[in-house]
Amino acid sequence: MKVLMILTSHSELGNTGEKTGFWIEEFAAPYYVLADAGVAITVASPKGGQPPIDPKSDAPDAQTEATKRFKADNKLKDILANTVKLSEVNDQDFDAVFYPGGHGPLWDLANDEKSIKLIEDFYQAEKPIAFVCHAPGVLIKVKDASGEPLVKGKEVTGFSNTEEDAVKLTDVVPFLLEDELKNLGANYTKGADWSSYVKKDGLLITGQNPGSSEEAAKVLLNTLK
Repeated sequence: MKVLMILTSHSELGNTGEKTGFWIEEFAAPYYVLADAGVAITVASPKGGQPPIDPKSDAPDAQTEATKRFKADNKLKDILANTVKLSEVNDQDFDAVFYPGGHGPLWDLANDEKSIKLIEDFYQAEKPIAFVCHAPGVLIKVKDASGEPLVKGKEVTGFSNTEEDAVKLTDVVPFLLEDELKNLGANYTKGADWSSYVKKDGLLITGQNPGSSEEAAKVLLNTLK
């Protein structure tokens, strides 16, 4: 089995002067769930090379077993430093795609035509597509075969308004993920803030927050099997 993981290349947190990027836990936990099960993983990003890491995801209170393993894993760090350019990726080479979050994807991947087309191609080829935390935001311009929003009528989750408020970025992000998914006609639901909560609707898998990343990867793995 081959899975494509797509990370953000966006590093600026709006106009705050602060940095963002991808969230370490949301990359590391799913990566190890899949890799430990024998899945071959290719990591890509819009610009290729080293994707920006959200500095807050490196804070002491954000550490998990997966992030600790990542910090000691020079091989994975090397893979991360040399991500493939998204423009060079072919969906036909993979069995599924997984998008980790962090705030970065709301700016670049949500509007990236290559990413949008890739997701549409994966879905139309009946391959699983998975997104965690802010990554469901990359679906806002993705359409189904009939031209309707892909998420319309589907059971989905993603970073909630209350969680965004808790990290004090409600007025910084380009859109509130919960509101946007609802506006597109998705059946958005959420669990308790920061708890693991994953929704699966056919081939579409979404996780609410960093704590949902491992479960989302396990659901993807079971779907592939």
